[in-house]
Amino acid sequence: MKMRLVVFALGLAVVGCSPPSSQKSNPAPAGSAPPIVKVVAVESHALDTTLDLPAQITPYEAVDVYPKVTGFLDAISVDRGSRVRAGEVIIRLSAPELEAQRGQSEAAVQSAQAQLSAAEARFASDHGTYLHLTAAAKTPGVIAGNDLLVAQQTAAADDAQVQAATRNVQAARDNLRAVSQLESYLDIRAPFDGVVTERNLHPGALVGPAAGQGGAQPIVRIESTDRLRVTVPVPEAYVAGIHEGQQVMFSVPAYPGRTFQAPVARISQSIDQNTRTMQVELDFRNANREIAPGSFAKVNWPIHRPYPTLFVPLTAVTTDQQRTFVIRIRQRKAEWVDVQTGVTSKGTTEVFGDLQAGDEVVAIASDSIRDGTAVSGQSR
Repeated sequence: MKMRLVVFALGLAVVGCSPPSSQKSNPAPAGSAPPIVKVVAVESHALDTTLDLPAQITPYEAVDVYPKVTGFLDAISVDRGSRVRAGEVIIRLSAPELEAQRGQSEAAVQSAQAQLSAAEARFASDHGTYLHLTAAAKTPGVIAGNDLLVAQQTAAADDAQVQAATRNVQAARDNLRAVSQLESYLDIRAPFDGVVTERNLHPGALVGPAAGQGGAQPIVRIESTDRLRVTVPVPEAYVAGIHEGQQVMFSVPAYPGRTFQAPVARISQSIDQNTRTMQVELDFRNANREIAPGSFAKVNWPIHRPYPTLFVPLTAVTTDQQRTFVIRIRQRKAEWVDVQTGVTSKGTTEVFGDLQAGDEVVAIASDSIRDGTAVSGQSR
């Protein structure tokens, strides 16, 4: 009985050591299956998005105030931060030499008027004599013809003297008016409503026109703060579709979390060749004077295409050292398609190349997927 049990155990051991028959009959396959990649379809739609662009805020009007005549700064009633109204006298100059010129001009006017009066009196007398002789000459033999001719020429000369004296009076009055105009420049007035942002000179300073003595720097600078220009340098690629009146949102660092709105007011209609941008201005009514001129702004610039373009996910575009491309799956093979990228919006980017809407491209492209290799696409 014990011998039978031993023989049976040995038999089981031999059977357990032998290889399975199935492993012998099914060898490993010669090649592996094509890799499976996630694919997405190329989409087509009209671009309608926004892009953050930097901008500069400047006053609608700004001027450096220089004197028009040379004189001493007698009084200045404003300082940095002062608000002024258009036409308000803010600076007074003194120029004694202008007072002397005015006196001379007034005397010249009076002298010219006196000369005119004398000339008119002579003309009246001589013209009256000529008329009397003309009447007497109607009686034959009473007046010699030469006497009548002399009287006529004398009256004509007197008339010419009157005309010359009249012109002298007008010239003297014009000169007096010019001196008076120069004197009016001694009172410097604000050219528009605004705020004084700089004051460089003080009473007692000798000032003059910008080209003359004392004109190296302005007396004050005035800027309008109730109305501002938001100047946006729009890149060449994004200028299509801009029109006046279009409302645009922007923000400034002084008010984080807040947005402001202004219409497009002025378009330069020309691309700057140095920066490849077009200057566009928004017209912002700064009624509460919240925004300071000189601030930087971030403009939420709207971008529209009047025609549909193609879009793929950002990850579907890859590049190597020589080209930018997407990987299209066609007939279970990878195909590199060169593209140019456009605007990025909501995780997708515009692509321009040999593509059509509905083409399947690798969702996460990599140059490790070589052109022409066999792949199997799986929609996400």
